[in-house]
Amino acid sequence: MRLDPLTSLGEASDVTDSRRSEARRRFSAHLAGAVLGAGLMPAALRAQDYPSKPVRVIVPFAPGGGGDVLARMVMGRAARELGQNVVFENISGAGGNLGSQTATRAPADGYTVLYGTNGTFAINHSLYKNPGFDPLRDFEPVSLLTRIACIAAVRPGLDVSSFPELLARIKANPGKFTYASAGNGTTSHLAAELLKASAGVSIVHIPYRGGAPALTDLIGGQIDMMIEVMPNIGPQVRSGRVRGLAVSTATRVASFPAVPTIAESGVPGFDVGAWDAVVVPKGTPTAAIARLQSAIGAALDDPALRQQLADRGAEPALRPEGELSGFIRSEIDRWGSAVARSGATVD
Repeated sequence: MRLDPLTSLGEASDVTDSRRSEARRRFSAHLAGAVLGAGLMPAALRAQDYPSKPVRVIVPFAPGGGGDVLARMVMGRAARELGQNVVFENISGAGGNLGSQTATRAPADGYTVLYGTNGTFAINHSLYKNPGFDPLRDFEPVSLLTRIACIAAVRPGLDVSSFPELLARIKANPGKFTYASAGNGTTSHLAAELLKASAGVSIVHIPYRGGAPALTDLIGGQIDMMIEVMPNIGPQVRSGRVRGLAVSTATRVASFPAVPTIAESGVPGFDVGAWDAVVVPKGTPTAAIARLQSAIGAALDDPALRQQLADRGAEPALRPEGELSGFIRSEIDRWGSAVARSGATVD
């Protein structure tokens, strides 16, 4: 170091210390920036490379049921778009609440996806005093998957040829017609309750422990009618074992084009259907959600999958996540009204 002749040794020491301090400060700032960059880079790479391992899909129903089959059909096809295996985990119990509760405790990293239906995401919110999860508070919406119509069908031998004729008979004989359901609080139960409220009719509810025994008694003539989801009742309508008079959604169903809607058959505005969707734990990175949405969208555009869904009476119903939140909220209100009207509760 070169000293000015007028600078004393003490002053020179102060200058040297000052320059050393400035050098340390600059080095520390540079090091901090390097560390920060190193910390951010893996996150960026993770988002870019997602998914880099198998994705777990929690299905809150027993294997082999309608919901389980649809989940595997759609998410199994989406796995090809993701480039990773999808591992299905069935956690059934409490109408789907146990599996949904499990998903709330999963890491919000994009590697746990919860499948659900209008039952778990909407009906249970009112049916159970404490379902143990909130579909809007605890989860980020990813995508609606399918919309599933119900068919209003009557037993063999019932002397009606159309839905308006059925309504006229019911109105002329209040409390004398019976309808079956898969159980209190199920879609088949509440869809009929919504019909009763919309059409102003009185029909006696006969609940069963599942859709299969209810359909058995409908086919056997012990029950007058049933409004059941298409995957369950559609094959019985096709075979002629029961007579399908109308579908519950606002528009006709492609797989049953000759069957009119309830709305065009005397109950204007009636639009009820089952649906399913997937969500992820709250806080999941937006990049992972976007990747899942893209994969699901591509899967639902696959003609082969669309045909498989149509064969089960389901139609693709992709919705952006913003719309899905509003949709779930409106469905909670709609099915909540039906639950209140029916008086159904589950402790």
